[in-house]
Amino acid sequence: MAVIEINHPLIQHKLTHLRNKDTDTKSFRENLTEISKLMTYEVTKNLVLEEIEVETPLMKTIGYTLGKNIAVVPILRAGIGMVDGLVSLIPNAKIGHIGVYRDEETLQPVYYYCKLPVDIDKKQVILVDPMLATGGSAIYAIDYLKNAGVKDIVFMCLVAAPEGIAKVLQTHPDVSIYTAKIDQGLDKNGYIYPGLGDCGDRIFGTK
Repeated sequence: MAVIEINHPLIQHKLTHLRNKDTDTKSFRENLTEISKLMTYEVTKNLVLEEIEVETPLMKTIGYTLGKNIAVVPILRAGIGMVDGLVSLIPNAKIGHIGVYRDEETLQPVYYYCKLPVDIDKKQVILVDPMLATGGSAIYAIDYLKNAGVKDIVFMCLVAAPEGIAKVLQTHPDVSIYTAKIDQGLDKNGYIYPGLGDCGDRIFGTK
């Protein structure tokens, strides 16, 4: 599929606030929600519409609806911070959760939780996580969704390392990646640089 870097001025402006180490928890959450909302416009441009009849003040005509075939699945825990921005524009979307964390020594994904809508296999899924670093968590989550029968997945993140992008595309070439910024790379500890720090800690104020 494709890698789409969304270089909109509003997104880059707000992403700069997220990168700033002095941005407080409240502002971090607000800017994360706003960026997620702005990115949703681009991420959803290929969603399937259903044709419906609607009556205007003058006549009946044909219109379109997104229906109820969309699910948003955040990778816990940081992905939760992106959900409000998406569902503000897609209020009928079902929401699932996949809990995966990265082992800090092996850098491998560790599974701990999953709850998905019962009809997830019939939905178009937007998988969200602010950071695409090594790609391990994203690949694990995509594997899980495909094993559940999902056939239409896009991955949405704020910042992505080239190494993580390459691994996801190699493993799942049918999944498009949407990101606000492709960063320089990974350091020796597997963290994205310049990055924006530990997104989960900054969202929830745990550090």
